[in-house]
Amino acid sequence: LKCTQLVCWVAARALRSMPAMSKMRNSAAACVAGAAAVESLCGVPVGPQALLGFALATGSTPGLSAQPPRQPLRGAGTGAGASQDGAAGALAAVGVAATAVAGAAVGAAAVAGSTRGARQAARRSKKAARFVSTLEQPAAAEAKLGIEVLERYVKEKGGNRVLKRILIANNGMAATKAIISMKQWAYLELGLENILEFIVMATRDDLDANAEFIRLADTFIEVPSGKNIFNYANVDLICETAKAQKVDAVWPGWGHASENPELPKKLKALDIAFIGPTSNVMSVLGDKIAANILAQTAGVPSIPWSGDGLTANLTDEGTIPDETFKKGCVFTAEDAIDCAERIGYPVMVKASEGGGGKGIRMCTSKEEIEANFSQVQAEAPPGSPVFVMQLCTGARHIEVQIMGDMHGNAVALSGRDCSTQRRFQKIFEEGPPSIVPKDTFTEMERAAQR
Repeated sequence: LKCTQLVCWVAARALRSMPAMSKMRNSAAACVAGAAAVESLCGVPVGPQALLGFALATGSTPGLSAQPPRQPLRGAGTGAGASQDGAAGALAAVGVAATAVAGAAVGAAAVAGSTRGARQAARRSKKAARFVSTLEQPAAAEAKLGIEVLERYVKEKGGNRVLKRILIANNGMAATKAIISMKQWAYLELGLENILEFIVMATRDDLDANAEFIRLADTFIEVPSGKNIFNYANVDLICETAKAQKVDAVWPGWGHASENPELPKKLKALDIAFIGPTSNVMSVLGDKIAANILAQTAGVPSIPWSGDGLTANLTDEGTIPDETFKKGCVFTAEDAIDCAERIGYPVMVKASEGGGGKGIRMCTSKEEIEANFSQVQAEAPPGSPVFVMQLCTGARHIEVQIMGDMHGNAVALSGRDCSTQRRFQKIFEEGPPSIVPKDTFTEMERAAQR
């Protein structure tokens, strides 16, 4: 009875670690292996059964040296690494455990003098192991087919790099939606849902909560808990994890390190693709002053501000020249007052860096600018430039979604109405922005593409 429970426990542990799509195929192997081991025990006398139990408990099986599993089970609870093939590792674990149990039965039967029982148990054990091995072959063939399909698809589309192993450097809804979306794309476009491999970073809090994105992933890597600077916003940790797991690309999601230019820069040095903008583009668009100058250079209409009318020829690194950038800044409260009197009150005094509703004040007079300028500087990241922009009253906050590639192509993917805000932060976003006239929004999309 104890040996039967052991076999069932091993099978259950292995099946629980397998991806959902592999459970039905691999459960047959576990059943056959378990049945062979249990049947081999049924005819053994009571004395040898006790000997068998002792052998299993001490790990020493008479006449059989069980080999370790080919790969560990899925997951990396210690953060040291994870199996890249959870299903195959689980199959190997079931096969080895069942073979060891059946082999122990052979040794025990030999001690009792039951030669016939030993031969039958050996034949059943070999048959079970052969069946497990047979089921492993399609899994390997499917993986090879997936690589070939991806390579052919990338070549047909004019690409130059195959992305198969992807690290999701985020958690929660961002990671969940990313994995589901990529799996759906792979199924609809290539006919293979599991052609991509997903490695996720998970804190102890995520593991304790049994987060959905961990279940959807092929492998998880445990990272430190606490503030995001210790995990999902830690650029060095993300790069170390990507290198250790030998991934092809990193997807940062939103928030955390997704807008840190250092992440794509360091990943490029490791020859790992970053699914997102380059560090140069991120630097320009992540800074409010630089983004406004870039928009004006592209012919996008802008409201009056401290740098209105400025255009720039980008440097070789793709950034705004420092001389032009400084013309859009205000360095003192007196500079801000002069700008406000030129463009007209009311105005917004804003920090160029940061976000989250911090570093922004509405001012309707000279006295308010004098009182609020130092507060804006205090709330912004240290050393952040400050600028002044005319306040648009009764306006809507409309965003246009843009996707571009490294070849200079850009496409507008509709937009969102983000007007519902509290404390300068969006509460929810409505899409598509039905409040905007169609002709007006079409022109906004074209301006965004430029």
